[in-house]
Amino acid sequence: MILPIVAYGAPVLRTVCKDIQPDYPQLGKFIEDMWETMYASSGVGLAAPQVNKDIRIFVMDSTQIFAGMNEDEKKSYTDAPGIKQVFINAHLEELEGKEWAYNEGCLSIPKIREDIYRNETVTIRYVDEQFQPHTQTFSGITARVILHEYDHIEGKLFIDYLKPLKRRLIKGKLEDISKGKVSVDYKMTFPR
Repeated sequence: MILPIVAYGAPVLRTVCKDIQPDYPQLGKFIEDMWETMYASSGVGLAAPQVNKDIRIFVMDSTQIFAGMNEDEKKSYTDAPGIKQVFINAHLEELEGKEWAYNEGCLSIPKIREDIYRNETVTIRYVDEQFQPHTQTFSGITARVILHEYDHIEGKLFIDYLKPLKRRLIKGKLEDISKGKVSVDYKMTFPR
């Protein structure tokens, strides 16, 4: 089932999410719905707060980014061809490497894209769908998508990385989004 994406301004997007237990009601169905919602919205990642759940789950598929690149472009990224994965109860262990810019957007903040600086490498601790524990290190675009989605479960948005002047310049657009004055080709819910 395709779930509506929660728009900027909804309190759940500013909530630090909580860990869940293996007996979380209909967890398998919820993860299935998150995948369906992400692909239907043309996203490469989706976090539970974006579908109005304050729990520490996100899904991501960085293979989609690499699918649109030619072989030469892929060679400049260490993480090609990317990964498709579910992260449950994720917690950041370490950030490493230089910060680098990449133009990011967000399904909850449609029509706004900005260059955001993030570390090259992230080490993250999480459990998979069978609640098996993992600690893994990711780099490149895959690390970026993980960090973007991880921020969601920490109540942070990519626009929080913008300088104050840039934030002021997009303030009107953000207000319009929260009022539902935006046209997208996927289901959304708006706080006002």
